[in-house]
Amino acid sequence: MRGLNVGGKNRLPMVELAAAFEAEGCSDVRTYVQSGNVVFAAPAGVVEGLADAVAERLRAVHGITTPVVLRTGEEIATVVGANPFLARGEDIALQHVAFLSGVPAPADVESLDPDRSPPDEFAVVGREVYLHLPGGVGRTRITNAYLDRRLGVVSTARNWRTVLALADMAGG
Repeated sequence: MRGLNVGGKNRLPMVELAAAFEAEGCSDVRTYVQSGNVVFAAPAGVVEGLADAVAERLRAVHGITTPVVLRTGEEIATVVGANPFLARGEDIALQHVAFLSGVPAPADVESLDPDRSPPDEFAVVGREVYLHLPGGVGRTRITNAYLDRRLGVVSTARNWRTVLALADMAGG
């Protein structure tokens, strides 16, 4: 989820977030930190449409409107292995991943400005945008709003340590 428990907005206890996933048919639901990271088990029939169902449940029950972006355990493992900045030996503390709700059109990817926020860098790989942010996440101009607007899909970003923790929790 994007924007849960950030800056005092969209406050939701993780037990309530887990309950929303359970109510939609998920099991073994676990959360990681207080910002909308959830790992769960679910049959394929439940996963189809789950992002929209959970988003609607959060809106209806808690009055929270937030996008839900899902990845399988295999997909998270692939994300970990595909980080182009790791191959360069960049500091993991400066790396993030923006998870996209869909694959952006090639023309939209081309519209991203590589000089938008020097010295920050990005690489779009499928449904992920890998970010190397030596200028700091709080100062970058490569934001969710920018990515959403330019790529025509919803994004939600996580720091690299969180990505690794989620991969570990998902068995990847």
